[in-house]
Amino acid sequence: MPGTVLLLAAAPLGRGRLVDAAGVLPVLAAVAPGVLSGSDTANVIELADPLEPQAVLTRLRAAAAAPGPLTVYVTGQLHLDRRQRLPHLALARTTAATVRYTALPWHWIREELRLRSAAQTALVADLHADAEAWQYVVARGLDCGPNTTVHGRVVPAPRTSARRGPVAPAYMKAVATLLRSGHRPPLEVLHERALARIADASGPGDLVLAHRGGVAAGSSAADPHAAISAAVQAGRHAEADALAAGYERAAVQAHGPASEDALHWSEVRADLAMFAGDPARSCRAWLGVAGVRLAAGQAADTPAVEAAVDRAHHQWGRITNAVRARELGPALAEVRIRVPGRRNGALENVQRHLRQLQTQ
Repeated sequence: MPGTVLLLAAAPLGRGRLVDAAGVLPVLAAVAPGVLSGSDTANVIELADPLEPQAVLTRLRAAAAAPGPLTVYVTGQLHLDRRQRLPHLALARTTAATVRYTALPWHWIREELRLRSAAQTALVADLHADAEAWQYVVARGLDCGPNTTVHGRVVPAPRTSARRGPVAPAYMKAVATLLRSGHRPPLEVLHERALARIADASGPGDLVLAHRGGVAAGSSAADPHAAISAAVQAGRHAEADALAAGYERAAVQAHGPASEDALHWSEVRADLAMFAGDPARSCRAWLGVAGVRLAAGQAADTPAVEAAVDRAHHQWGRITNAVRARELGPALAEVRIRVPGRRNGALENVQRHLRQLQTQ
């Protein structure tokens, strides 16, 4: 089964550029796709200095939904948005004042990868963080989710007075150079070799990312996400949903319906409905997740709340049965009033589509 590789290199245009992220892409692109993926063959998606976060999300979502192993190579710079103080990957149009609207929220990457098997999902990152983002990462780490193997580094940006233009992504270039040999060793070995190559250029405060996804030590060798993913890839959608439903019930009984464990499995089931080609069921499930989070006191601009409503909206737009779309439309419009999201005109889009449905 072919693998999938996503090469994402992004940094702001102009004076806000800390790192020449896209400069590493020619080196990575010279590596055979199978070597980048660690599989026999691979499909490669390349994003160089993209402009719109939604466009990146679309490509990321497609890569995450593809069967087989997935490796995401990310090069760029991190900033915090001024409202929620959460890390974002800066894109070409990002400025200090527009991070929330023009950069890619890091938690979008985590969310899109959360359903995949830990054994088949890897993230390799070379990130430069401005002063605020660096303090955040040092204090709280960089959450990539429990099901992703992560290797790389985060480094603080040089002070403005010491800068002489964008710096090179030394770690990712070392990774690319090693891969050009035609062989991809285990990622932990590749990681250590890349760090050794740039040891002289690394600072003592660089934050090394090394995390093996999957089940924590001391818990059961079975990965429920792997079993569910295998069922989906084999077209056994009912079986996959039944497995997820069992874990959801157990989480509700153990921790309550508003617990993160229970909500995680509710979100998994919403995605499974999408994979099964049932956008109405997926929309209803995402609305349920949003409702539980809001009822539990989570703010309307909490990333998980926004993500749930955005996905409900997206799935609602894919419903071809007008009757079912009309049934779900008012509930979506009601929650959109409370959770407008980051895209301008989202509520108006729901209301306009509802009017169209009423005439059918």
